[in-house]
Amino acid sequence: MASNIITTEWKKNLLFKSDNPNGAQVLMDTSYANGGNAVGASPKALMLSSLAGCSGLDVVMIAEKMRAPFEDLKIIVEANLTDEHPKYYDKVHVKYIFEGNNLDSEKLTKVVNLSIDKYCGVMEMFRQFSKVTTEIVFND
Repeated sequence: MASNIITTEWKKNLLFKSDNPNGAQVLMDTSYANGGNAVGASPKALMLSSLAGCSGLDVVMIAEKMRAPFEDLKIIVEANLTDEHPKYYDKVHVKYIFEGNNLDSEKLTKVVNLSIDKYCGVMEMFRQFSKVTTEIVFND
């Protein structure tokens, strides 16, 4: 079983710096309205970015192996945050938008489904606490 360790350090006010096992660093903060300085991403928004990034990495790698080219991919994640504390995302919708010429929608749908159903661990984590729906758009 693989283990990951991150270290998150309080910098000032409500700003935190978190490392990543690959060496990258992420700044986290909150909005001015919540007492922060809006310097970094909010932790909850980072969760949504992680979901899009995890699945996006899968899609790019699998599409390349399946010879299903596209020119651009945008992943939009829309989530509903509960009203009561602890607030969490109870509904999440992930929209994959492919751009390109002569897109093979059948292959690319299979690519996305492999990410969703088999490879994206972040997607699986979200399923443990949220209703996740997906949508695929092809813009030729």
